[in-house]
Amino acid sequence: MDDLLYCVGCGSRIQTIDKKAIGYIPKAALDKQLESDKDIYCQRCFRLRHYNEIIPTSLTNEDFLNVLSEIKNKHSLVVYLIDIFDFNGSLIPNLRNLIGENDLLLVANKIDVLPHSIKLKRIVDWLQNTAQIKQLNPIDIALISAKKSTNISHLMNLLEKYRQGNDVYIIGTTNVGKSTLINQIIQKSSGLSSVITVSKFPGTTLDNIKIPLNDGHYLIDTPGIIQSGQIAHKLQPEELKYAIPQKEIKPKTYQLNEGQTLFVGGLVRLDIVKKDTNNRVGITSYFENNLYLHRTKTINANNIYQKHVGELLKPPTNKVDFDLVAHKFITKEKSDLVIEGLGWFTLPKGIQATVWSFPGVNVLIRTALI
Repeated sequence: MDDLLYCVGCGSRIQTIDKKAIGYIPKAALDKQLESDKDIYCQRCFRLRHYNEIIPTSLTNEDFLNVLSEIKNKHSLVVYLIDIFDFNGSLIPNLRNLIGENDLLLVANKIDVLPHSIKLKRIVDWLQNTAQIKQLNPIDIALISAKKSTNISHLMNLLEKYRQGNDVYIIGTTNVGKSTLINQIIQKSSGLSSVITVSKFPGTTLDNIKIPLNDGHYLIDTPGIIQSGQIAHKLQPEELKYAIPQKEIKPKTYQLNEGQTLFVGGLVRLDIVKKDTNNRVGITSYFENNLYLHRTKTINANNIYQKHVGELLKPPTNKVDFDLVAHKFITKEKSDLVIEGLGWFTLPKGIQATVWSFPGVNVLIRTALI
C-alpha cells in the first residue's frame, strides 16, 4: 500500500492488495495511471464514472461518523447541505455534537426539482423556522442547484464571507449532492470539471477529500451519513431512476373520496379513510415524474398490489416478499404526508388517511410546504 496515494474520486487510500477493500486498484492499472500523470481513481470510482456501476463497500455509519468526528476539534466553517426535496431525510441526528461550536451555513440543494410555483422566500422562511426547531442555529441560509449551477457564485461569496480564513467542511447525508456541489466550485474557481466522483447511488464519497484553497486552507468533502429510513436504500440501482427526481416535479392532483386509494408505483399506497366533507377532496402528489400513479377502490387495493407489483406497479421491478407497513394520520391543518427520499402528498384539513410503504421507510406529517 502506498500511504501517499488517495483516490481523487472518493478520498479512499489507494491499495493494490485487497480487491474487496476500499481504495483497491490493480497494480498494472495504478502503474498506468502514474505513468500518464493523471488523477488516480480507485477501481470502484473508475467503474462508477465510466460504466455507472456501483461496487458495494463494507463501511458503516459508524465508520463515516469517525471520519467526521475531527470537525468539532477544528476551527472551521461547516456547510450543511440538505436536499430541499427531502429535508427530513437529509437531517443528521445530533449534528451539533459532530461540529461543536463551529459556524453552520445551511445550504438547500436541488431547488431545480421543486415546482416553479413555489416562492423561494417561502422556502427560506420555512427553513428558518424548521432550523430553529431543530436547534441548528445557522448563520445564514442559501438555496442552490448544484446540478444546474444555480446560485453557486453567491454561495462561494458566502463561503469567503463566513470562513474567515479557515477550512470549510461540507457535510450531509448520502445523495444530497455534496460531490456535485464541490465539482461546481472547483470548476468555477479553476476551470477543472468532474474531479470528484458523482453518482445517483448513495454513499459515493468514502473519506474526506481535501481541495486546496488559495490561502493554504481547504474545502473538505466528507462522506455522506446513511439515513436508512430513506426509500432509496431499499431499491436496486436500476430502480433509482424511477424514484429520485431528476427534473422539475410536475404535481398531480386527484379528486378522492372515502374508500379510495392512490398507488405511487409499487412503493407507496395512500388510503383515504375518512374526511370531514361530503365532497371529493383534492390530493396533490409530488413525486418523480416517471412514477406511475394508479387510483382504485381501497377494497380492491390488496389484490391489485399482490397481482401487479413489479409489473404495472413499479418500481420495484420485481415482486416483493414482504407486506407494506401502515402509517395512520389525521390532518388538523393543510399537511404534507412525507415519504423520506421519495416525495409527499398534500392533503387538506380534516382527512383521516393511511400511508403504506416499505418496512423501515420513514413516513411523517408536516405543515404543508406549498
